[in-house]
Amino acid sequence: MRIPKITAGLLTAAAAIGLTLSAAQATTLRLSHQWSTSDVRHKVAQIVADYVEQANVDLKIQIYPTHSLFKAKEQWQPVSRGQLDMTVFPLAYAGGVHPEFNLTLMPGLVKSHDHAARLDNSEFMKEIKKIAEDDGVMVLVDGYLAGGFAGKDKCITSPADVQGLTTRAAGKAFEQMLAAAGASIASMASSEIYNAMQTGVLQAVNTSSSSFVSYRIYEQAKCFTPAGEYALWFMYQPLLMSKKSFERLNAAQQKALLEGAKKAEAFYLEEAKKEDAEATEVFKKNGVEIANMTKEQFLAWRELAKQSSYKEFVKAVPDGQRLLDLALAVD
Repeated sequence: MRIPKITAGLLTAAAAIGLTLSAAQATTLRLSHQWSTSDVRHKVAQIVADYVEQANVDLKIQIYPTHSLFKAKEQWQPVSRGQLDMTVFPLAYAGGVHPEFNLTLMPGLVKSHDHAARLDNSEFMKEIKKIAEDDGVMVLVDGYLAGGFAGKDKCITSPADVQGLTTRAAGKAFEQMLAAAGASIASMASSEIYNAMQTGVLQAVNTSSSSFVSYRIYEQAKCFTPAGEYALWFMYQPLLMSKKSFERLNAAQQKALLEGAKKAEAFYLEEAKKEDAEATEVFKKNGVEIANMTKEQFLAWRELAKQSSYKEFVKAVPDGQRLLDLALAVD
């Protein structure tokens, strides 16, 4: 049967309206982070974004990398208030708002990636996540990244090795511990480490595996202590989401988001391990000596941390001792 021109026109218009309404119903979430698109933390976010788009639930995640939407340390409040939907965010950055979060960047609290994974499922982390949720933020993807030491003139494996050296540490708690070991502390951004070592301002450095490689610290180091079987430096850097944003989604969208997060979390753990191994290989190829930390050396650092960083944390946080004990109880 031939459709009259006027009827065909109406049908075309109706179809166009339907498409417009469908597009209007689609939800776009904004995800902000501070890293480049080649960084593992961006890749974690991209896995979630790709998964929800392929799920066909009218949900899209728009990622804003390299702090193009918010500055690195200014993302907690927008997420908690629902002004920003998602972020990959080192939780210790919000330690000024919630000092309990400083335990997620504490020397010797996490000793390996597998230990970190066990910590993610512990009573300790449930407490940390509850504090976040009470402030309107939920954790979608757990993840820790590790780091190590580099020495300009010698290996740094035990507390005695840093005595008298000018050292850069990643985080206040690490500065407290290194100062207790007799080091002088030089605070600076990761991007300034290379020049400081080159000019002799800095004799030792503690930072993440990825920063050691991306800033070419291997060109200025004689010895590298990687994150191996034992490591001191671990930083919790989860993918977070505003509870307000999550609750605005329908059941199908929430399901897709949680499924994508689970996939991303498995990737995050494996890639974090790879980053440490790759950093070690890069230093080796550049002729830098590799010195792995032993269990005894790790325990010596932890004992020093108990007398410095841990003590300061407990003094500053009313419920600090209980939280610290919960974390230390995870074997």
